Amino acid sequence: MQNHLFFHMLGDVVRDFGQPVILWQVGVLLGTLALAWLLAHLARHALDAQRETRYGALRFGAEALNRALFPLLGGVLVWIARAIAGQFIHTSLLDLALVPLFGIGLIYIVFYLARRVFGRDGSAHTWLSLVEKVVSLIVWIGMVLTVMGIQNDVLKWMASVQFRIANTHVTLLSLLSGLLWVCVTMIVAMWLGAALEDRLMRSGSLDANLKVVLSRVGRALLILGAVLISLSLVGIDITVLGVFGGALGVGLGFGLQKIASNYVSGFIILIDRSLRIGDTINVSGLQGMVTQIRTRYTVVRGLDGIETLIPNEKLITDVVQNQSSYLTRGNAKATVQIAYSTDVEQAMALLVEATAGVARVLQEPAPTPYLAGFGPDGINLELGYWIEDAATGTSGVRSNVNRNIWRLFSENGIAIPYAQREVRIVAGGSDIMPQAVSVTGQTANDPGSAA
Repeated sequence: MQNHLFFHMLGDVVRDFGQPVILWQVGVLLGTLALAWLLAHLARHALDAQRETRYGALRFGAEALNRALFPLLGGVLVWIARAIAGQFIHTSLLDLALVPLFGIGLIYIVFYLARRVFGRDGSAHTWLSLVEKVVSLIVWIGMVLTVMGIQNDVLKWMASVQFRIANTHVTLLSLLSGLLWVCVTMIVAMWLGAALEDRLMRSGSLDANLKVVLSRVGRALLILGAVLISLSLVGIDITVLGVFGGALGVGLGFGLQKIASNYVSGFIILIDRSLRIGDTINVSGLQGMVTQIRTRYTVVRGLDGIETLIPNEKLITDVVQNQSSYLTRGNAKATVQIAYSTDVEQAMALLVEATAGVARVLQEPAPTPYLAGFGPDGINLELGYWIEDAATGTSGVRSNVNRNIWRLFSENGIAIPYAQREVRIVAGGSDIMPQAVSVTGQTANDPGSAA
């Protein structure tokens, strides 16, 4: 028997072809693949049932994960069968079958991770197609070289190709392996970041702003760790990054001061929860609703539907009016004047009745009428009441309450007095005594009166 798993596989299969041992291998291979298909089918149904209530990114990558189940399970079962049958017969066909099973399974696993990273909103990303094509090409080339048994020769040739980068001698093999490790660690870190964010977003005990902060900080730490690990695996001394970090700090202090300030301000807004998604704010004359709080800027959708990107530094240094309260209610009042001859208690009761049946007017706290004062033309009354979801607008509610007041006053004979004005006309240079002419509101507004 051969000592190595993948060594001149095609030649071994051709040598065993036509002998009874090939039939045993075919039978074992078909049996293990049938069992793998059954297990993959059951696992696929179980996973699909769990994804029904999950986010779109999980469902977007579910197809690739489902396709990876059969080749991976098949590869594991064939590997176990090969280990058992290898004690009695040649396993050249089983050795050959392991290559495409594990290779195709690896491709679909990378597809799943890439779709979780680059398709988090449930749609394809520009980088997703490129990553899938590059991974497929590399894995298929590796499978072909392995089947032909020349993978070691290719690796030796790549190790013999040397060139210089600055003061360091680098081989083609070390360069490609370094890039591969960087890509692998970055994809794994971004996948873990996406999984962490999904986990945090499903939590019901955390504040929305705290979820965003934890997910972004966690993703940044994972990416930083992936970079350090990949550099260590490549053989680069990470202590030299101290010089780079000092230069980066100087650059942030001068050229990137505004950008750094916006990033820091974004984390301050998320941590102290001064603004929330859905709040209606007014900053520098711009009024609108907060739709996104990003690390560098905040997106505010104006009343005209246009979205504006406001740097986070501006939200920290400028005066910002937050018109959305945590109770989501606002106070409103209606003022009206009645004649001195009117029954005040009846008028105040009608004011309270005017709020009944009006949408979004809260009955707890109950609407309260007040006798605000005594004017020159009548008694001033005021009605105070609370409106639910005041951030969405109060003009329509106040209009409905005022219309009910007008209707109830008209039905009960309560008049709103006109302004009374007295005009004195003095005829100069005549013996006629001055006479006072009173022009009342009724006279001035009566269309039947003549001047």
